[in-house]
Amino acid sequence: MPATDRAARALDMRLTLVRNWSVARPPRGWLRAIRDALGLTTKQFAKRLGVSQPRVVALEKGEVDETVTLASLRRAAEALDCQLVYVMVPNRPLVDLLRERAEAKADEQLEGVGHTMRLENQALTAGDQRRQREVLIDQLLRGNLSRLWDEPA
Repeated sequence: MPATDRAARALDMRLTLVRNWSVARPPRGWLRAIRDALGLTTKQFAKRLGVSQPRVVALEKGEVDETVTLASLRRAAEALDCQLVYVMVPNRPLVDLLRERAEAKADEQLEGVGHTMRLENQALTAGDQRRQREVLIDQLLRGNLSRLWDEPA
């Protein structure tokens, strides 16, 4: 198994636990929700964070507006005795995405060859075409994966 395939599978395994998370951010943000749940005022939170009270308001607004930095969120989380968890979760397993892309690239390559072979009256049987397609998909997945993302497929 190629290293890139192992990397995709390993990452898919790590993401299995979070793939089905359905934890929407509260409307006023996590910082505000946790601060309110703890009963902290913005002034008290500002003191814990070592910033001014208006900075806390801006920080909470920045979270809602998605303009806050990860570093600021991490510091704010620590001030609330929380842990910031940052993760990107692909919509489907990475190995499936790679396979689909390799299939599209293989089909694209085989279409050009197949057209030429048909013109020369050397077309492959359907079974031979399927086998050739699988061989090409396997080669694409074992090769340099960055080639899968070259356009147009």
